Order: sequence, then C-alpha cells, then structure tokens
Amino acid sequence: MWKKLRNHFIAGVIVLLPVMGTFYVLRAVFSFLNQLSGGLVENVRFFGFKVPGLGVLATLAVVLAVGLLANIWLGRRLLSWAESLFLRTPLVRGVYGTMKQIVDAFAKPNQTAFKRVAMVEWPRKGIYTVAFVTGETPRSAGQENGEKLINVFVATTPNPTSGFLMLVPESQIIHTDITVEEGMKLVISGGVISPWPRHS
Repeated sequence: MWKKLRNHFIAGVIVLLPVMGTFYVLRAVFSFLNQLSGGLVENVRFFGFKVPGLGVLATLAVVLAVGLLANIWLGRRLLSWAESLFLRTPLVRGVYGTMKQIVDAFAKPNQTAFKRVAMVEWPRKGIYTVAFVTGETPRSAGQENGEKLINVFVATTPNPTSGFLMLVPESQIIHTDITVEEGMKLVISGGVISPWPRHS
C-alpha cells in the first residue's frame, strides 16, 4: 500500500516538475519584461482599469521599433553614432564593449560561440569533464614546447550560463562526435540526458 502511494507520488513529481519549472521561468520573464517599461505606463487606464501586462507590450514595442530602426539606412547611422559614443565614454565603454562582444558571438549566424564539444581531464588526472571549444590562443612564451592552446568553456550544472574558461594544450583535448546541443542537454540534465547509447 505505502509502496504504491510512494510510486504514485514520485510519478506526480516527475510530471509536475517540468510544468512548474516552465511556469516559473515564464512568470519570471513576464515579470522582468513588465518591469522594464512598467514605470512608463503604470498610470495608463482603460475604462478606469489598470491593464495587466501593459509593460510587456510596451517593452516588446520598443524592441520591435529599435529592430526596425536598425534595418534602415538612417537608423543604422544613428545606432552607429550612439555605439561610438558609448565606446568613447569611460566606464561605459568597458561594460558595453564586453556585452556587445558576447551578444555578437551568440547572435551571428555564421559564427557560433561554441564550435564543438570536447572533454578535458579536470579537476585531476583520470577524471573528465565536458568542455565547449570556443577558440584558439596563439603560441605564447609561457608554453615551453610552443604548443597551441585551445580555449574551452566548462559550464556548470544545471546552469550552463555560468562556468569558467580554461586554456588547454591541444594534445590534451579529447574531441567528441556529439553536437553542441547534445552537450548542452548533457550538462543541464546533470548527465541524465546522455547523447551516448546506454548499455544494459
């Protein structure tokens, strides 16, 4: 009796967790978007009633307007002028320049941030971790044999947006045949969703 109840409870948790997680993420995104422009439209009323989510619509309208502006000649000139102003302003240029490089790396269709999935021995010999190759570092004086270094990003589980960068000698990189998407699923799921076939 108790065993069946426990199994039913576990099954309920398995079903509800993705649903509640999705609801939580969407609610957080909705709240964030609503707050961005909520202050500008908080006093707007329709027939005496405050419209929920009006901040979201205002934010989406602003983003769409900027996107349309970026696709016309005059808009591109204005945005280019604003960008050059940001890059000449102390303090602002450091933050803006870094953010723009990150966004460009992910947004450009012909340039993906993560090129392929590899494995490296870390934190000690004999133990491996999944790493995403992001680029290469030229030979440096710090390398006695002049071996090329590979830039790899080791993402944390279950939040792959945080992690750390390692420069690994090319000979110590173990290349895999899995895609970046499969590697992301592996990291986010903590190894539950594996791209490799399971053997019973």
